[in-house]
Amino acid sequence: MQSVVSTQLLPVMEQFYTLQGEGFYQGHAAYFIRLGGCDVGCTWCDVKESWSMTAHPMRSVTDIVSLAAAEPARLAVITGGEPLMHSLDELTAALKAAGFSTNIETSGAHPLSGHWDWICLSPKKFKKPLPEILQKANELKIIVSTHTDFSWAELYASQMNPNCQLFLQPEWDQSERMLPHIVAYVKAHPKWQISLQIHKFLDIP
Repeated sequence: MQSVVSTQLLPVMEQFYTLQGEGFYQGHAAYFIRLGGCDVGCTWCDVKESWSMTAHPMRSVTDIVSLAAAEPARLAVITGGEPLMHSLDELTAALKAAGFSTNIETSGAHPLSGHWDWICLSPKKFKKPLPEILQKANELKIIVSTHTDFSWAELYASQMNPNCQLFLQPEWDQSERMLPHIVAYVKAHPKWQISLQIHKFLDIP
């Protein structure tokens, strides 16, 4: 295992070892690094504590990666907040040097930085993604809370690269109401898949 020397500090709300609960890597053991800072402001966000850039301790890239490397899995998921509010070149270089595959969950509202094995784009109506990320994303994850979100999902699906995986995920508080409609939509439009927040069903972080 190589090491990368970095003096960069990042605001870390939390970092923890768990299972990826959503999207393409659902069910895989993964190490999550949740960075502070978000200017997208989703009304239904379940981690509003992550929005502040200054409320969380600044940690060095070296310390972040050392904690991640103490766990057995080598899948790292960088999330937020909106992680692309920070330059992620040094963090991802250090993670890859430590043997990790690097995934990001982003709204795409800020310029892409970092070295990624998998990019999950989850665009939000509150602040649109930059065009540059649409063709680079490996996964499009649309959060569905109303019927109008289906046409909004198709708007983005038409702009993605042909190998991009397409997911519809019910907004948690609207799951009971919207899931039957999502099931029907996927049956009628089988290019889509359903993503469920299985970590919430399993009551794990």
